Amino acid sequence: MAHWDVLEKSDLLSQLRIDRGADRPARRRTRLYVLLAAAVLLLGGGLWWGVLRARPPVVQTAVARAASQGGGAGSVLDASGYVTARRQATVSAKITGKVTEVLIEEGQRVREGAVLARLDDTEAQAQLGLTRAQLVAARSQLAEVRAQLVQAEQDYARQRELADRKLIAPQALDAALAQRDMLRARLAATEEQVKVATESQAVAQVQLDNTVIRAPFSGVVIAKSAQPGEMISPISAGGGFTRTGIGTIVDMDSLEIQVDVNESYINRVTPGQPVEATLNAYPDWKIPGDVIAIIPTADRSKATVKVRIAIKAKDARIVPDMGA
Repeated sequence: MAHWDVLEKSDLLSQLRIDRGADRPARRRTRLYVLLAAAVLLLGGGLWWGVLRARPPVVQTAVARAASQGGGAGSVLDASGYVTARRQATVSAKITGKVTEVLIEEGQRVREGAVLARLDDTEAQAQLGLTRAQLVAARSQLAEVRAQLVQAEQDYARQRELADRKLIAPQALDAALAQRDMLRARLAATEEQVKVATESQAVAQVQLDNTVIRAPFSGVVIAKSAQPGEMISPISAGGGFTRTGIGTIVDMDSLEIQVDVNESYINRVTPGQPVEATLNAYPDWKIPGDVIAIIPTADRSKATVKVRIAIKAKDARIVPDMGA
């Protein structure tokens, strides 16, 4: 019995041993699954990184931020727009002519009344000389008529004295009276001719002054449109080669920001409301401002209302058409 007990115990122990050979294929399969999963993850990550690099960069538009009335850090709404100039003009001549000289360049500061360009003034000079000569002739004729009238007045006085003494016939007195009245009328007509000649000279002087193009206000030249030798006209040439302007001037003191506010949120904006603006070109620069006015009309296509914002910080970095 003891021997059989030993054999049974030996069989039981042999059954309790771990079969290492059967476990090796399972471990190999597990390692294979782990490697396949890692390869899939690496491939997926590489594809995702490639897609991100191929995607164009996202451009964020800086916004003009209207702060709350209480001056808190939050904003009641965000809106985007552009820097605009309330005072901007494309300077042209009042007459049609050929440009002989251009005295401006882009970026140049000019004062009100400064000469920007000159046109050919040959005809204007000739017309002015002609009107001056006509004025001189009219004034000479006026002096002559005045002298004749003085003589006629004296002759009439003598003839009347002689007629009162019955020393001359009445016809002589009538002739002297007619001569005096004729010279009086001639004097009035000559005086009118002098006035006309004076006005003609003034018009000719204006035409000559129109050949000189001046700045209507102080500002900065942002565009130069004409060159010497080109024709310029205050009206369009209908597709020809005639320019309609010499250049464009902007008053930098009139810069402001105009933003489009969604009409659903326009009730949050009030005139005088403080604003914090950020330019696209300088995203870290916070520019203080306030609401000037709400334009009383809406854009039907965009469902927005335009709001004007004053810029309190005057700086040369702020230029027209910048995004804000």
